[in-house]
Amino acid sequence: MALPWRLCRRWSASAGRCPALARRVAAAAPRASCPAAPGRGAEFHLLPSGRSAPSLARHKASFLDPTPQPCVRKKIHSDAKLKDPFSLAQKDLKHLYDDIKKELFVSKVELRSLCDYYFDGKGKALRPMIIVLMARALNIHSDRDGDLLPGQRSIAMISEMIHTASLVHDDVIDGSDQRRGKKTISDVWGERKAILAGDFILSAASMALARIGNNTVVLVLSQVLEDLVRGEFMQLGSKENENERFKHYLEKTFKKTASLIANSCKAVSILVNSDPEVHEIAYQYGKNVGIAFQLVDDVLDFTSSAGRLGKPSAADLRLGLATGPVLFACQQFPELHAMIMRRFSSKGDVDRAWQYVLKSDGVEQTSFLAQRYCREAVRQVSLLRPSAERDALIRLTEMVLTRDK
Repeated sequence: MALPWRLCRRWSASAGRCPALARRVAAAAPRASCPAAPGRGAEFHLLPSGRSAPSLARHKASFLDPTPQPCVRKKIHSDAKLKDPFSLAQKDLKHLYDDIKKELFVSKVELRSLCDYYFDGKGKALRPMIIVLMARALNIHSDRDGDLLPGQRSIAMISEMIHTASLVHDDVIDGSDQRRGKKTISDVWGERKAILAGDFILSAASMALARIGNNTVVLVLSQVLEDLVRGEFMQLGSKENENERFKHYLEKTFKKTASLIANSCKAVSILVNSDPEVHEIAYQYGKNVGIAFQLVDDVLDFTSSAGRLGKPSAADLRLGLATGPVLFACQQFPELHAMIMRRFSSKGDVDRAWQYVLKSDGVEQTSFLAQRYCREAVRQVSLLRPSAERDALIRLTEMVLTRDK
C-alpha cells in the first residue's frame, strides 16, 4: 500500500536539508524501484546529489528486475485477487501451539506452566504464517503440490519457539512487566526462572531442528541464534558517530528481528529446491519483510496506545533506545544527539525526545522507509511461479505496513 505522495515530497525536502542522512539511508535500504500497486504508484529514484525524488509516471504491472530471470512472471495479479494470508495458512497452523506444547512437555508442573505461558494461541503467529506460505509457494514453484513437507512444518514451529524464547529473555534484560497485554513471565515467576524457561524452549527447539536431519538447515537456523545474541549486544551500545548510527540501527534490526524470518524462509526452500537463486529469493523476502515489520513496530511505539500495542508506549525511549523515528528527528532537532548518547537517562529526556519526534517528520520518514523494504520484498517473491500462496505473501506486505498493533 503506497503512502501518500505528501510523504514522498517531505522526504525529498528533508533529504535536501540533510543529504548525508539521505545517502546513509539510501545505502542501507533496498535499491529496487517498483510500483506500490499494479498500474499505480511511483518509483523511488536516488539522485546523484543524494536527494530522492518520486516519479508519478504510470507503470505496467510488474515488480521485477529489468534483467532477465529464469522464472520471471509476466503479470501481477490485481489487489482484488490477492489472497488473505491468515485464511490460507489457517489449516497448517491449526495445531501449531498444541504441537509446541508437546515439544515442551515435562513432568514438572511449574516448568511446564512457564514454557506454555506465551503459547496460548493469542499471539499473531506471524513468523509461522510467513514460513508456511513461503513453503507452499516454493513447493508449487518447484513442480510439487503445495502441501507442506514434514520438515517445513517443523521449521514453522521451531521459528515460533525461537522467537518466543527470545521474548522471554528480552523481558528479563529490559525489565519489562507487560507482554502481549498480560504480565511477563519474569514478572510472574521471577527473572531466574524466566531465564531458565527461555533456555528450555531454545533447547526443545534445537532438538526438533536436529530431527529434521538436514545439516544445511541446521546450519542456517543456527545462524539465527548467533544473530539474536549479536543483535542484543548491539542494542546495548550506541554509536557516537552520527554517520554510523543509522547503519548500526538497521543492522541491529536485521539481527534481532529479520534474521529469524529470512533464514527460516531460506530453510524451507532448501528442503524442496537445490537452486541457490531460489534460496536467495526466499531469504530476501524474509529479510525485507522482517525489517519493515520492525520499522513499523518502532513507529507504533510513538503512535499507538499502550492498550492496543500490548506494551507501554514510548517503551523504546524508556529503555534508552534510539529507533528510526528518533534518528530521523535528530536531523531536524540536533538537541536529540546528546540525549541519544546518554540513552535518555537524564530527567525529562524521554518526554522531550517524545515531543521532538512528534514535531518532526521522523514517524513519516520511518514509515516511508518501511514501504521501501516491503516493495523489495514484493519484487523478490514475485519471481516465483504464480500461486495463491505467493500472492498472499504479496498481500502480507501491505498488512505489515497498515497494522496498528
